[in-house]
Amino acid sequence: MPRRGLVAGPDFEYFQRRYFTPAEVAQHNQPEDLWVSYLGNVYDLTPLAQEYKGDLLLKPIVEVAGQDISHWFDPDTRDIRKHIDPLTGSLRYRTPWGRFLHVPPQLPRSDWANDFGKPWWQGSRYEVGRLSAKTRNIRIINTLTSQEHTLEVGALESMWEILHRYLLYNAHAASYTWKYEGKNLNMDYTLEENGIRDEEEEFDYLNMDSTLYTPAVLLYFSDDLTEL
Repeated sequence: MPRRGLVAGPDFEYFQRRYFTPAEVAQHNQPEDLWVSYLGNVYDLTPLAQEYKGDLLLKPIVEVAGQDISHWFDPDTRDIRKHIDPLTGSLRYRTPWGRFLHVPPQLPRSDWANDFGKPWWQGSRYEVGRLSAKTRNIRIINTLTSQEHTLEVGALESMWEILHRYLLYNAHAASYTWKYEGKNLNMDYTLEENGIRDEEEEFDYLNMDSTLYTPAVLLYFSDDLTEL
């Protein structure tokens, strides 16, 4: 594994997270910063919105910016849902929210250009990661400064990915040893794999408020001022 100073770990200059929470996707809800999620993946459609700026067919996509649009798709084919068009009797895309970019018109038209290649929803050109199906909260306490932050993270995120989130609050986060109940955490593992259980279902079963207890990870300074 590559090293940064005294601390082993990934090179965060090129590090890419695998998971995004629904709350994070929801923040990208403008035409100039437009994300959506569908069928478990997250897509940045900002380049598409810029390319077709001012096009009326972009409007249905802008209206769902920051949202999950899995209901638009057939999960088996991963294509837009289809139906029998009552006007033509042919199989066509079902777009009750309005026809959008790369969907053919109901009837042949001379002004519709189909030279765009693959429709925007096919392939992975706009994909930025996966949508976290399950999220949980974790407290991170810096024992050097006594600062505490609560992060919402994906249940399948590794500790390195959680550290990447925490860089917003501490640029030297990789210069600390991360511990839970006195034991060093394996940064390649998830919280659950490190023995930090998600007890939300148990709290719900007992009719208790799960927000009353959030597990805490303690950070101990390792004498290395590596800034990521």
